[in-house]
Amino acid sequence: MKITPEEIVRAPKVLLHDHLDGGLRPATVAELAREIGHQLPAAPERLGEWFRESADSGSLERYLETFAHTVAVMQTAESLTRVATECVEDLAADGIVYAEVRYAPELHLSGDLDLDAVVRAVGAGFAEGERRAAQAGRHIVVRQIVTAMRHAARSMEIAELAVRYRDQGVVGFDIAGAEAGYPPTRHLDAFEYLQRENAHFTIHAGEGFGLPSIWQAIQWCGADRLGHGVRIVDDITHTADGDVRLGRLAAYVRDKRIPLEMCPSSNVQTGAAPSLAEHPAGLLTRLRFRVTINTDNRLMSGTSLSREFAGLADAFGYELADLQWFTLNAMKSAFLPFDQRLALINNVIKPGYAALGAERAFAQMHQGTF
Repeated sequence: MKITPEEIVRAPKVLLHDHLDGGLRPATVAELAREIGHQLPAAPERLGEWFRESADSGSLERYLETFAHTVAVMQTAESLTRVATECVEDLAADGIVYAEVRYAPELHLSGDLDLDAVVRAVGAGFAEGERRAAQAGRHIVVRQIVTAMRHAARSMEIAELAVRYRDQGVVGFDIAGAEAGYPPTRHLDAFEYLQRENAHFTIHAGEGFGLPSIWQAIQWCGADRLGHGVRIVDDITHTADGDVRLGRLAAYVRDKRIPLEMCPSSNVQTGAAPSLAEHPAGLLTRLRFRVTINTDNRLMSGTSLSREFAGLADAFGYELADLQWFTLNAMKSAFLPFDQRLALINNVIKPGYAALGAERAFAQMHQGTF
C-alpha cells in the first residue's frame, strides 16, 4: 500500500538543512515590506509564485538573488523574532520534531542590530514558536546554525559568535553562498578555531561546484557534515557489467558516515540535479551513504519536508521504512548532544513510525477481509 501524503505529514521528521531567510511566509514578506517601504517584484497574491518561478532558473547564482527581498524585511529584532516564530510553527505543522535552522547574522545588520542582537532575536522567536507549537499539541525542538557568507571576510567573527552562544541555542556553524571562486579553504582559520573549541560545523559543498569543494571541506577544513554534497556521485562509476565502483573520496565519505544534507527540490532548481527521478539521493541511498533529506529554502522551492519525502517516494518507490531510515540518519547526525538525540529517537521517532506502521498493517488487513 503506497504511503499517503497525510501519513508522511504525520510521520515524525528531522530537518538539518533549512535557511531561515528562505522559508518566510509570502504574506509575511508582503506585510513586512509594506511596513518599511520595500518594493517587491510582484503583487502580494503572486509573491509566492514569483519566488518559485525565479528560483527555477537552473542557476545557483540566480537562485540566490531571490534572497534580496527576504533579507530586506529581516533587519529588526521584531521582524527576525516574528519570522523565527512562524518558521517553528510551520515546521511543527509539517510533523517535524527536531530542526536545525541556519541563517547568516551578517546579513541582518542594515538597521540598528549587531551580531549578538540578531542571534538573541532569532532565539527568542524559536522559543516562542516552540511554545506555540506545544500549545497546539505539537512538540518540536529547534536550534540555530549561524552561517558566514563565503564571499565575505567575517567567518572568524561568526565562528566566535557560534561558540559564544553554544549554550544558548546555537549548535553549529556553516559557510554558504556561491561555491565557484570561494573555496572552503578561504575560511580555514575559522574552521581551525572551531575545531580547537570542540564546536560542530557543516559546510555547503558539492552543490554548485564539484569534487574539489567536497574534498577541501572534509580533508582541509574538517567538516562534520556536507551541505548538499550531491556531486559526490562524480566519484562513483558504473562498470560495463553493471557494478558500481566508488572512488577514494566517495568511499571515504561513506566509510566515515559523513552525513549528506540533500535538498532534492532545491538541487533540481539550481541545476545540481536534472530531476527528482535522477537525483543522486536515489543512488546514494541504495549504496547506503548517510543520506538525509532536507528542504533548503521552503519559500523558493514551494516545499516542505513532507513534500520532499513524497516526491522521493514517487520517484523511487520509498515506503515508510525508508522514510524512517532518512529520519534516523538525520537525528543521528544532528548537532544536539548525544543523550538528547537518543531521547528523541527512542521516545518520539521510533514510537511514531511504529504507530504509523501498525495503523497501515491494520488497514491492509481490514482491506483484505472484503
